[in-house]
Amino acid sequence: MSAAVTLAEAADFLKTHDDYLILSHRRPDGDTVGSCAALCRALRAIGKSAWICPNPQFTPKHAPFLEGLLLQSQETGNGEQGNGDEGADLSTSPSASLKMTGGDEAVAAHNKCATTPAEEPGNTFNVQRSTFNRTIISCDVASRKMILFGMEDAEVALAIDHHGTNDGYAALTHTDETNAACGEIIAELLPLLGAEMTREIADALYVAISTDTGCFRYSNVTAHTFRCAAACAAAGADLYAINRVFFEVKRRPRLLLEAYLAENTEYFADGKVCVSEIPISLIEKLGLTEDDIDSISSFGRSIEGVEIAVTIREVEDGQGKVSVRTGPGFSAAAICARIGGGGHPAAAGANVPGGIPAARKAVLVSIGEELAL
Repeated sequence: MSAAVTLAEAADFLKTHDDYLILSHRRPDGDTVGSCAALCRALRAIGKSAWICPNPQFTPKHAPFLEGLLLQSQETGNGEQGNGDEGADLSTSPSASLKMTGGDEAVAAHNKCATTPAEEPGNTFNVQRSTFNRTIISCDVASRKMILFGMEDAEVALAIDHHGTNDGYAALTHTDETNAACGEIIAELLPLLGAEMTREIADALYVAISTDTGCFRYSNVTAHTFRCAAACAAAGADLYAINRVFFEVKRRPRLLLEAYLAENTEYFADGKVCVSEIPISLIEKLGLTEDDIDSISSFGRSIEGVEIAVTIREVEDGQGKVSVRTGPGFSAAAICARIGGGGHPAAAGANVPGGIPAARKAVLVSIGEELAL
């Protein structure tokens, strides 16, 4: 049974303990990546040993913000991990790295879109938890089944999250669903830890906050969201470089995907509901990467008249990954909770056994119940 803790209590825990391993969630987005990176740097700044557990689903867009922070895959002779900071120029901000690598080309670095880590030939990281004896914490992970692949059974000491549907998998949990992004919580945590918001931390937090709010366009945005973003800007975050890479640049395969969805999306309830499907065969045909598919769940909500947008993607083990985005008056979290998932009022998801057909049937039944309320 997880114990709920205040943010001050979470800070006290982090200051009291040491030797941290930080977990992200499956199919990582900017919020989990940015939050993990910012927290890892903050813990190091106050003298703690902290590493981010490698996630085989990290993408090229994430790489600049994770440089020097990932636990190495091979143990050294003394049983410790190699220092990921060796050879890394941490005086250069992650956003500068995006620009130095061309910025626009960062989204083209993946040639393959894997649905499971096993499909990635470079996935050789084997987590030997029994030899680590580390303090495991997670950022932006709402449930045990969403912990990154290979760490599902980890004993998580502290979960920092902003999902109201967090299932209490950690020994201690700090959840605040009033925050649009987990990055906002980490921003509030910094002064409680006694850590300064450096440029590198500001870049990571801006990625976290901006991506979970659709660059501040979603209904979850509050005055607090803008204050956190302003703090990032004041600390030197490169807003232009990050905004361009995450919100402007699209590869041609992404444009082809949007064209496909525009032609094949189905509509229900007089156009209030739309369902878009992305089978693995389409991913392979178009040569889509994980970066290309990022944020595609919001596509349907950009269509006039649509209040409930559903995207169903075929993923690992033949499951159908359901993503729901809703307008005012409808609850994405409630829709997904009825089919075994969860999330936020306007953005939620679920994995349904049986692939796209089973997921489609289940979510439409749940939406019917939502419309009847």
